[in-house]
Amino acid sequence: MKANPVPLSAIDRALDHEHNNFGLLRLALALAVVVSHAFSVTTGVVEDEPLARLTGFTLGEHAVNGFFAISGFLVTMSFVNRGWRDYILARLLRIAPGLIAATLVVSLLLGSALTRLDLGAYLGDSRLWRFIYGTLTSFKSAAPLPGVFDGNPLPFPMGTVWTLKYETLCYLGVFVAGLAGLLLRREVALGALILLTLAVIGREIVAPDGPKGVETALRLPLIFLAGGVAYLWRERVPLSLAGLAAAMVLTALLAWTPAFKAALFLTTAWGVLVLAMAPPLTRWRSEPPADLSYGVYLYGWPVQQALVVFWPGAAALVLLWPALALTLIVAALSWYGIEKPALGLKRRLLRKS
Repeated sequence: MKANPVPLSAIDRALDHEHNNFGLLRLALALAVVVSHAFSVTTGVVEDEPLARLTGFTLGEHAVNGFFAISGFLVTMSFVNRGWRDYILARLLRIAPGLIAATLVVSLLLGSALTRLDLGAYLGDSRLWRFIYGTLTSFKSAAPLPGVFDGNPLPFPMGTVWTLKYETLCYLGVFVAGLAGLLLRREVALGALILLTLAVIGREIVAPDGPKGVETALRLPLIFLAGGVAYLWRERVPLSLAGLAAAMVLTALLAWTPAFKAALFLTTAWGVLVLAMAPPLTRWRSEPPADLSYGVYLYGWPVQQALVVFWPGAAALVLLWPALALTLIVAALSWYGIEKPALGLKRRLLRKS
């Protein structure tokens, strides 16, 4: 029996290459979230974002999809190559320190500066401490702070942290699958991806206008798993710019069918990996000197909310540019002051163990 041919430009070969675009892509996706939120924070209506009317998803949602695909690919690779101890430390020290710092900065510093309440009343208000507890334990993004942003179209101080709940659940899934040995049985992962894809299509057939939360609960794990499956089958997954263009055309042709969203999610997952590793795009070093993507994602929303307080009624594109500049500055402080030292701690802990 003749073996299936290996693609000339497959993921496993690209992983041996000196350069990739993962860091640059993550930063671009985080900035895309800020651009997308420029519309909703000024009007309070998510559908005002232009791409939402065109594709059914905002630019921010497309960017989050890209994040989950990259995350699924990289964390699956991390567990397979480095084992469970490194995996736990890496995930914990990448997510927790930045989130804790951002929650305290927004609630205690920014909140204290912008609240309409007396400072003593603000610090003594139980809603403040419920906000901190809820954000850090259950990633609540719709919790308000007393007297903060309550005159804005959307009053929530940290509107992006809800995705961390799904990210953490996906991390847990990789951990359990790895301990159970399922990552060594890649047919199981492929089967799970097919089932999730069929579930997305089935929802579009049975309840296309059903709750958005159900769609999200299928969408993000599907895209994360697609990234993980791409790594597990890396010698069979091609990195073709022409193939990606063809997949995008096919997805567009499915726009009015129940298969559109599933095709969109899978094309996005593969597409970001193509952009990250395709040989024509990785001939030169593109890695940013600092990984600001997480900080941009966490701080972009509260920075934009603060600008709405100072310039109420300003147009989305007017506030966008100062929001991007301020967010990058705060993200740099977060990276050099919190996130990078935390990752250095991981290396020291692993050396000791």
